[in-house]
Amino acid sequence: MTDTRTAPGGTLALSPDLVLSRAGYGAMQLAGPGVMGPPRDKDAAVAVLRTAVELGVTHLDTSDFYGPVTVNELIREALYPYPADLRIVTKVGFRRGPGGSWDPAASRAELVAAVHDNLRHLGVDALDVVNLRIADDDRAPVADRLGVLAELHEQGLVRHLGLSNVSAEQVAQAREVAPIVCVQNMYNLVHRGDDALVDLCADAGIAYVPFFPLGGFSPLQAGVLDDVAARVGASAQQVALAWLLHRSPTILLIPGTSSVVHLRENLAAADVVLSDDERRELDAITAG
Repeated sequence: MTDTRTAPGGTLALSPDLVLSRAGYGAMQLAGPGVMGPPRDKDAAVAVLRTAVELGVTHLDTSDFYGPVTVNELIREALYPYPADLRIVTKVGFRRGPGGSWDPAASRAELVAAVHDNLRHLGVDALDVVNLRIADDDRAPVADRLGVLAELHEQGLVRHLGLSNVSAEQVAQAREVAPIVCVQNMYNLVHRGDDALVDLCADAGIAYVPFFPLGGFSPLQAGVLDDVAARVGASAQQVALAWLLHRSPTILLIPGTSSVVHLRENLAAADVVLSDDERRELDAITAG
């Protein structure tokens, strides 16, 4: 199967053992309401995961704090033994509180435990990529926390390291500790505070993985998006995703969904072609 599939959007090679489809899949929405508990429809969730792989996705984003645990266990049930080219990217640095809160958990003991929990629930001996997830208001240096993960990398438990929800300064600090293969931050067509970091990542050969890729549009901005979408024969959501792929050669997409229909629509965004004029029109709506 892995020899005949075509990766949606093509691939980005971050290292010889880390080649990711530019259009991937984020598994967070497979959990229950509030990203807590099992999916409402387990069979549908399994179908989404298997369809993503069948359609050529080699970049699967997850975390043990989705559910918690239930999403990683679902991935294992649906896809194990994993296709040879599938790469699973996970995150550590948070835990879920009893009421569903998202609580920082980045002490040495917590990070080590989180890596081992991800290994166990995914059923693997080493994690392809582990992103260190930072809290929204945490702009403290990341060297100590990333250093813990770098030690686990040296032990062979983690193959590559990444960052999530970080500033450009924190990326620079992290790169002094260990190589960084990806940065996962909020970014989309209209929320473009990371423009400079997107370009920095491209120059450094680091993947930039935007979360919240489809949200936060004003009615006026959405109108422009709809107009472009009508001209290119795609949905507004597909155009917004296509714009991200056009924005930088190292941007990777991980839109999430619990629907096979929406999964197919999201992956089809990789085939949407935007002209230079259409891209300029979309660029202009960012501060609207």
